[in-house]
Amino acid sequence: MDSLVVAPPVRVPWLLRPMLWIAKRLTGKDPLPGRLLAWFPKGAVGVGVFEGLAAGAPGDLDGRSLAAARIVASAVAGCPFCLDMNAATWARAGLTAEELRALVELRREAWVGLGERPALAARYAEALSATPVSVSAELSSELARVFSAREVVVLATTIAQVNFWSRFNQGLGVPSAGFFDEAVCRLPARS
Repeated sequence: MDSLVVAPPVRVPWLLRPMLWIAKRLTGKDPLPGRLLAWFPKGAVGVGVFEGLAAGAPGDLDGRSLAAARIVASAVAGCPFCLDMNAATWARAGLTAEELRALVELRREAWVGLGERPALAARYAEALSATPVSVSAELSSELARVFSAREVVVLATTIAQVNFWSRFNQGLGVPSAGFFDEAVCRLPARS
């Protein structure tokens, strides 16, 4: 915890305790970002609602496309916690170890092997996670051809959500939490 900018508060407001308990039960890990949000309870509730209603597969979009978008957004932003957490979903999303490595290492030439939708989701995540954001007319056209309008909005929301957590976690020095087994591939050490 030496890298943290601020320590979590000693006492967590009562209304946040159930959310932190749920986060710990779902992830099996200490919900450090949530505990840090306890300094700003209104923000914690807002983020909790946003996180609770986050896009999921298959109801909102296919799992491979969502995972590709989350992993690439995490890799571009360079957030150790986000990359650790999002890369851990690779097998459940139906990605192979080689596909995961291509996404984590931002090897764009290998993304075509993911299939049209996940590869396009990865390209969109890269465009929305770069600073400044730059979505070309060609990319916009491809998105409109391959995804429904609703699916593009789901992708944009998912990518923005990862970017929120990336900025929040890096701004407060949140380290990775050990979600991902690096026996599959080594995650880049970024911050």
